[in-house]
Amino acid sequence: MASAGGFGGLSLLLALSLCSALASTVHGEAPRRFWIEDDAFWKDGAPFQIVGGDVHYFRIVPEYWKDRLLRAKALGLNTIQTYVPWNLHEPEPQSWEFKGFADIESYLRLAQELEMLVMLRVGPYICGEWDLGGFPPWLLTIEPALKLRSSDATYLSLVERWWRVLLPKVAPLLYENGGPIIMVQIENEFGSFGDDKNYLHYLVQLARRYLGNDIVLYTTDGGTTNTLKNGAILQDDVFAAVDFSTGDDPWPIFRLQKKYNLPGKSAPLSAEFYTGWLTHWGESIATTDASSTAKALKSILCRNGSAVLYVCNESPFITAFHLHFSFTNSVFHEICFQMAHGGTNFGFYNGANTGQTEYEYKADLTSYDYDAPIKEHGDVHNPKYKALRRVIHECTGTPLHPLPADIERASYGLVKLQKVASFFDIFDKICDPLKVAVSEQPLSMELTGQMFGFLLYVSEYQGKGPYSILSIPKVHDRAQVFVSCSLDDVRNQIYAGVIERWSSKTLQIPTLNCSSNIRLSILVENMGRVNYGPYIFDQKGILSTVEIDGVTLHHWKMYPLSFNLLENLSKFQPIQQITDARASKVSSHGGSQNKLRDLSFYLNGKSEEPEFYEGHFHIDSNSTVKDTFISFRGWNKGVAFVNNFNIGRFWPVTGPQCALYVPAPILRSGDNIVVCTF
Repeated sequence: MASAGGFGGLSLLLALSLCSALASTVHGEAPRRFWIEDDAFWKDGAPFQIVGGDVHYFRIVPEYWKDRLLRAKALGLNTIQTYVPWNLHEPEPQSWEFKGFADIESYLRLAQELEMLVMLRVGPYICGEWDLGGFPPWLLTIEPALKLRSSDATYLSLVERWWRVLLPKVAPLLYENGGPIIMVQIENEFGSFGDDKNYLHYLVQLARRYLGNDIVLYTTDGGTTNTLKNGAILQDDVFAAVDFSTGDDPWPIFRLQKKYNLPGKSAPLSAEFYTGWLTHWGESIATTDASSTAKALKSILCRNGSAVLYVCNESPFITAFHLHFSFTNSVFHEICFQMAHGGTNFGFYNGANTGQTEYEYKADLTSYDYDAPIKEHGDVHNPKYKALRRVIHECTGTPLHPLPADIERASYGLVKLQKVASFFDIFDKICDPLKVAVSEQPLSMELTGQMFGFLLYVSEYQGKGPYSILSIPKVHDRAQVFVSCSLDDVRNQIYAGVIERWSSKTLQIPTLNCSSNIRLSILVENMGRVNYGPYIFDQKGILSTVEIDGVTLHHWKMYPLSFNLLENLSKFQPIQQITDARASKVSSHGGSQNKLRDLSFYLNGKSEEPEFYEGHFHIDSNSTVKDTFISFRGWNKGVAFVNNFNIGRFWPVTGPQCALYVPAPILRSGDNIVVCTF
């Protein structure tokens, strides 16, 4: 990952090995071995050139893994780098997931079948613009509170339990055991976070217990004395790679790198180098063009340099890069694109960042396209892919592998979305009554068992005067506020406004003319946990007292919400299936990069209460199911589901992303159901 919240998008990881001599094979075929010697990478007795890139299995539907890897190979890559997110594989304590998106073993074997090597980044912390930096959110429920990324005994016991499951799956896939994995990264940019060497030593010992002593372990840290001093593990013979910013002189950094590697073990490798930056909701998109990127790459590769080009952007229309480089007298060099293909933050897994305080919160987009050469939807017919492919071939002599057939997109005609329910009409249908929590003070989402999505908080108070002032000093991340008379039907809610983590903490709410208390309902959205920096212990929900006119409210009920039954919405509210004034039309578009919204949802008007909209479109059984995009221009904020699959968040009123990618494996012949909510 990137320092200061460094994030994977298209990134080119170039590592130049300084080679002094060719090793000769003694009798017959040399044993499988990958190592560092004479400040160079070696494989099977000869200097080896890494030409690699990041392609994250958890951001791609499994049906497209092979396609994306073939496109990476056709780019000129021979090595794939990927993180392993703990939270994907252990969503609940000791509940293990290794199927579907989480089937890492199949992904690694597929890479090997395609004759690609792997650099595996096993964490336990990964950053990666991924929720909580890959940590499972249930870690935040443990008392006393864990000290993440430290030698905290309880934390280490949980890491050991996780690696005791993961690493035995990895071990048979190491290069020396006949698999594709040549290097395994420990932690990620720890030197920018802390200096707990006991923690790092423990991770090394644990990794070697399961993986043996021959695998090359490595760390990645910023190219400064302080970060390398804190993050390198020289005593344990762990290779220290560096990253640094565009414009920095690489030579002093590579000389510094050698001080934190054993003699002869410092192949100059810059793991992340930035020529751009990521985009959060509400920001402008940073861009770089293909020609300038290719020119920068060529100036390194064709002069026998080593670099890691790291592209950082947050939508299909963003461009940003991180370029790492060094020069040597060797004729050999390594390249690794940190993100050859970015993919998508499906579901609620996007990460977030903060500024100087935890209130300066900015969530990442759903798209993880990053303006990588292989686009979010797999497109390679773009100037950047062609330019980088040409440079790699020209500078390294890598044969040009054929491109796989294009994955086609389709338009699916006009679709109407109808309001099928208001949130308060059916919230009892999407909340398990056995999971409702009761407490004197508000509980965090995690403590109620609601790790992602939304949680409804309900309490009561006595109204005085024409209005009251609601104060929530600490809400993570966005709270929609409603009031009603406590004796009235829960569906009779009045919208009062929004309190957000990054802006207002108080809200003026009307006093109702009630014969009873006033019911206060607060719907809180978890917009993605912080994945980098000092505020990574990012619990969600209401994390403080709630006050009305300075008086603290007590007696809270918390309702966890589940979206598992959204395809049954029309059954919940059959009488509301007629199109209301805000019903939207969906039209289809095909075409160029700037017109990828193959299903376009246009919404007239604005609802203040969360609502559920449902639409259907039909795919003929004689037609091939194809990729599409859904445009939400004109909409406010929400989450979209296609055939009960969460394709991500939309927020076009804030921008910059307005369209969500829908890969064909999510669709089906016949009726397809789209649900948009909140």
